Formats: sequence, structure tokens, C-alpha cells
Amino acid sequence: MALLTHLLACIFGTGSWVAVNGLWVEVPLLVTILPEQWDLPSYITIIIQMANVGPLFVTLINRFQPGLLKEEAVIYVVASVGVIACLLLSFLWDHTSLIAGKSQSVAFMILTFFLALVDCTSSVTFLPFMMQLQPQYTTTFFIGEGLSGLIPALVALGQGSGISTCTNMSYEVNTTTGNETMFQLETHYLPPRFSTLIFFLLMTAMMLSCLVSFFFLTRQPKVWELSQQQLFPSNIMLNSFDQILDEGADSQLSRSCSCSKDPRGPGDILPQVSYSLTKLTFIYLLITWVSALTNGVLPSVQSYSCLPYGHTTYHLAATLSSMANPLSCVVAMLLPGRSLALLGILTMAGTGFGAYNMAIAVMSPCPLLQQSQWGDAIIVLSWVLFTGTLTYVKAMAGVILRSRSRSALVWYGVLEQLGSLLGALLMFPLVNIYSLFKSADYCNLQCLA
Repeated sequence: MALLTHLLACIFGTGSWVAVNGLWVEVPLLVTILPEQWDLPSYITIIIQMANVGPLFVTLINRFQPGLLKEEAVIYVVASVGVIACLLLSFLWDHTSLIAGKSQSVAFMILTFFLALVDCTSSVTFLPFMMQLQPQYTTTFFIGEGLSGLIPALVALGQGSGISTCTNMSYEVNTTTGNETMFQLETHYLPPRFSTLIFFLLMTAMMLSCLVSFFFLTRQPKVWELSQQQLFPSNIMLNSFDQILDEGADSQLSRSCSCSKDPRGPGDILPQVSYSLTKLTFIYLLITWVSALTNGVLPSVQSYSCLPYGHTTYHLAATLSSMANPLSCVVAMLLPGRSLALLGILTMAGTGFGAYNMAIAVMSPCPLLQQSQWGDAIIVLSWVLFTGTLTYVKAMAGVILRSRSRSALVWYGVLEQLGSLLGALLMFPLVNIYSLFKSADYCNLQCLA
């Protein structure tokens, strides 16, 4: 029975962020078909930020009207909407509409918002429910939440989405001297091993499994009085919004990010740690800066930094960086480092990788080492290290603050979300209004002079 409950808790956890994570790893294929093309990541980034209205609504209701929202009913609604949205996305993701004479992926954008709304809201509903069960099942839930990013990444690797090749095509051109044969390289996309329809149906199946698992978990014996032994020091969470509890209420605030702190306020099990105002300010500045980079600035231009090297490179960068996120959480759990100097150094290193990625995006469509295997390898490695180092910084910042107080975690979530929002708001007009980043056909030889 215990093994079955562990399995149910793990499957329930996989449904927390599987939809949005699935979208991100499928982007290399989507940009080749949807009319937004290279601008698509910036749209997804801003939509995820808009979806914060879900957890904000739940937080405010729980704060000012405790008990009004029934936890189990909210989770049933959230999971059901996730299943329906994933199913609709499977069939409608490539449908477009004309707006002001321009083709737009309206159906995709709307359904993406609902998927983000579901996943963001899951962060403030799923975990409080798990606190009703035995503590070992909560740990299993976080393992499943980590798999919600790892599984879509592995599926996308197996799919081979967005891989292309350059083909030399011949054309007959009429000239004054007669017909002449012209040759030009064109991009031809290799068919994926299975379609986007199948990919999103797999995501639908995972959301449905989450819903079914929750149904059976509600039939498990609940523990209503939590002891100190039920709290745990380290959790794994991928591309999700941090759960934080305010003092005196079970209200939570969400974010668009990766690893989590102990949501029950680990200050209850760890000794209070005294930090000077300068050190606290430094920690919160790190959180704001890192969140802006990882959740708003760099995701908006990933296509511009990777696609000049080819769709295969973009595919690898997107999937491997997604896999680096949970791996960094595991490293943070096994090798915690609370030194502020270490976190500062890692932040500078991660910022350096991010600066390289941004520089390559600015150079698009003619970046350094284009048409070179070294260029391909460096940009993929840079994205993996960027994600890995800054994810570790965020995780350890949470560990440090949770040893101080619950209110410190509240400010963690507030500043993290603020950084994410500012990053997204900064990049959206630069990408979509002022068009500071340029796209081009990878097989175009204009950069090979």
C-alpha cells in the first residue's frame, strides 16, 4: 500500500509543470511552423508571467477569506482544465487567425495561457494537499515534480523536433541568352520521429494521470497535525513558482522558476540565522537579478542565440538546458553551499554565460563560429551552464532564507516574481515591437563571405 501511495504521489507531482515544460522543449519544432517563428519564445515568456493571476487570486482569497476555496475542489478544477487545454492544444496548436491582416497563432496563445495558468496555480494548491499525507509521500511528490521537466525533455530528444538540413536546389531561370540553371541552398526540415500531435497527446496523458492519481490520493489516510519530523530540508521543483507561506496563514505566492525551498517554513526545524541588512540586501538582489535573467530576459531570445547555428543546435540547447534544471536541484540538495561569496561567484559566472548567449542573439543571424562545430558546441554548453549555475544559486538562496524566517521566504517570492516580470516586460517590446533581433534562413550563405 505504501509503494502504491508513493507511485500516486510521484505521478501527481509530474502533472504540476509538465504542460509548460513540454511547451518549452517543443519550441524548436513550433518555430518552424507557427507564424511568430523566432519571436515565439518571447510570447510564451510574457504569457507565463500573465498567468500569475491564477496563484495571485488563490493567495488573496486564502489570505482574506480563509476556507472559502475548498482545496480538493480547486485541484480537481485545475487538473481538469489542464487535461482539456492539453487535449485542445494537440489538435489546435497550428491553427492561425488573421488579425490586422497578419496571421497569428491565436489558438496556441490562448491555450498556452490556460496551461500556464494551470501550472502556476498548481504550485499553490498541489503542495498544501500533500501536507495532509505522511511526510515521506511529500518527498516523493517533489521527485515527481522534477520529472515534470525531465520527462518532456527526454521525449523531445527522442522526437528529434525541429532538425533541419541544407539542400542544394536547382532552378531554371530565363535570361536574354536562354535558360540558365541556378543553384541555391534551402532549409529542409527533417520529419520528427513522431508528430507534435502525438507529443501533446503524451502531455495530455500525463495530465490525465495526474488527475487520476489525485482522485486515489484523496482516498488515502490524512495526517492533519504535522510534526517537525514531517518537514524536510530539500525539495526538487522544476520551472515552477515557489511556494511560500505567510506568517499566520497558509497563503502562498508563486513564481516562474525552478527549485523550491521548504514550503512549510523550515525556520521551524532549522535554527534562526542572523544576517546583517547588507547581507540580506545582497541575497535579495541576487534573487531579483537571477530571476530576471532566467525567467524573462534570456528565454525571450533563445531562438535568436541558437537558431543561427541550426535547428539541431537549438533542439539540443532547449532540451539539455531543461534537463540541467532538475540536475542542479539535485546538486543543491546533495552539495549545499551557503557561502555568499560562492553564490556571488556563481552568479557572475552564470551572468557571463547569459551575456554570451545574449551577445550571440544580438549578432543574429551572423554570430561567431557559425557553420562550425565549435560554435554549435559552445552555444549549447553555454545555455546548459547558464541554466545550471543560476538554478543552483536560486536554490541555495532559498535554503539560506528559510533558515531565517517565513517572512524572508515571502520576500524571496515577491522579489523573484518581480525580477521575472521586469525581465519579460523589458524583452517583449525589444523583440516584438522594435525588432532589435534579426532572424534569417540558416542555409542562407550571406554570412560566409
